[in-house]
Amino acid sequence: MTVTIGVHVSNPSLYHLARLEFAQQALAPFGEDVVFHHFEDGTRTAGLLADGTIDISGTGATPPLTGQAAGHDIVYAAVSTPRPEHGALLVADDGPVRTVADLRGLTVVHSVGSWHTHLVAKALHDAGLSYTDVVSERPSAEASLPRLKSGEIGAWVAQEADLYGALREGGVRKLVETGDVITDRSVFFARRDLAENRPQVLAAVVKALQQADSWAATHLDEAAEHAAAELGGQEQDWREALSRLPWKLQSVDAAVIAEQQEAAGILADGGFLSPRITVADAYLPDLATHVDAALEARP
Repeated sequence: MTVTIGVHVSNPSLYHLARLEFAQQALAPFGEDVVFHHFEDGTRTAGLLADGTIDISGTGATPPLTGQAAGHDIVYAAVSTPRPEHGALLVADDGPVRTVADLRGLTVVHSVGSWHTHLVAKALHDAGLSYTDVVSERPSAEASLPRLKSGEIGAWVAQEADLYGALREGGVRKLVETGDVITDRSVFFARRDLAENRPQVLAAVVKALQQADSWAATHLDEAAEHAAAELGGQEQDWREALSRLPWKLQSVDAAVIAEQQEAAGILADGGFLSPRITVADAYLPDLATHVDAALEARP
């Protein structure tokens, strides 16, 4: 049989897994082949799982929530440990926005539907506001950094090389760092039939993802070089960004499901997520046993 792994550029674990041989090596003992399906927009992940295009992929916290709300039958497979320095809500250093409350009525540029949405909604919620109290705008062809510095937009959620490039250039500051308000885990989720019928195979994919992460953590220069060449940006900014990721996976437990349920509630309260969902419907505790065993096994 064949396992199709969805890969998009916003998830570095998947990006590096597709370049290396760990998945093929992990699945060979099960008589399974591996195919990597590359796509551009991580917010499409749940739909691609539902229509059978892919079997497993990963995003931030928001896409599995919107996937459940859309009626897609997904299952949580694994998560990263928290990524507190993965991104930040940036504002102009000399601009009028000094607190999150000052964003009311202003435009916030972020990747709508990604983990950015969770960050913005939670930051606003903590400030006594709602997601609808700002104008959410997706990034456009026009670079967000000059728009921010000119005052055209109120804030911008930047991540990875974009974040560290903007900080290096100057003129902006972090209004909210990711770790201030959310855990911002990388979340890997899969088709239910794979999770229920071949849990050891799914666990082997998670093991391969951890191996790819371990490779990246110990080859930061090479990882940054590849990222800059294929994704754009400066190598130094990519190295800085990649060095701040935890590169460690874990099985899904009740605490992770509680985090996701809190996110679902905040996004529903803010008018972004409908209908309300029960995250635990996408949780298989027995799968965690297989994932733990795979992660604990020697390479």
